[in-house]
Amino acid sequence: MSKTLSRVADARLSPRLVSPAKTPAVLFTRTRLGVVQHSDDGDGPAFLALHGGMGGYDQSLILAEALLGKSPGYRVIALSRPGYLGTLPSPGDSSPEQQADLFAALMDTLGIERAIVAAVSAGGPSAIAFAARYRRRCAGLILVSTASGRLDVPDHVLKRLRWFGWLIRVPGLLPLLTRMRGRRPETAAARAVGDPALAAQTLAHPEAGPLLTALLDSTFDRLAARMPGTLADTMGFASLPPLPFAGVTAPTLAIHGDADKVVPFSHGERSAREIAGATLHVVPGGGHTCLFTHLDEVRESVRAFLARLGR
Repeated sequence: MSKTLSRVADARLSPRLVSPAKTPAVLFTRTRLGVVQHSDDGDGPAFLALHGGMGGYDQSLILAEALLGKSPGYRVIALSRPGYLGTLPSPGDSSPEQQADLFAALMDTLGIERAIVAAVSAGGPSAIAFAARYRRRCAGLILVSTASGRLDVPDHVLKRLRWFGWLIRVPGLLPLLTRMRGRRPETAAARAVGDPALAAQTLAHPEAGPLLTALLDSTFDRLAARMPGTLADTMGFASLPPLPFAGVTAPTLAIHGDADKVVPFSHGERSAREIAGATLHVVPGGGHTCLFTHLDEVRESVRAFLARLGR
């Protein structure tokens, strides 16, 4: 049987992010550890993108485009982590180490020896675990607003998750709310950013605006299929064991806003402190969405980091 189960373009990926003609095909690839949903697009060094909570391969694509631009010069592998969209939860727990092994298995199947790994938010622990367990296979590590240890999830986030759980059980309500959000993107952006003026400024940015809007829209698309992974991540943070920072030898860039209210700035500081030789880029006044609100600054930092890698 072919290792690749299917290759189907997913037309539901937000057209605000990419035109339908440029939307990468969505793959379901059988690995020795299970089937992984992902896209695989572009030429050049491999770049593995890992989404955060409420995510999936589509948000991994958004992360990659935010960091690299529309013409990245990389082979971008954007995947759904276990429990998100088309990547089913593992039989046991979905620990960072277990996820890291799945990433390595996917790379084996795709014939990729080494990759730069980039993660955002809840994708951080599995990215760090991969870099530590597969040192020779991680060419570089980029951590954007990522958790680096146990995390007490803010009450407003827990309330939102409970609301989402209720929302997916009420027939017809989700499509209605999706249409309402589409009519007033500035409201959703202000809620995500936390500062209406900064949200408006971000939406007006020719690249950051469409990226942030695509991210917000994607959350309500296939919401029920994003919840198992989101809940597993959220509950796992409460008892997350110490991450294997000492095992990471790849060049590392940690980017974190010092006003992040979802994943406190101390998490970025810990990653930079515990990973030998890591660089910390502080985004002054940046919140959890600093990837978008400070897009130009973040991209410049990533561009300089990749240049140091010779990429």
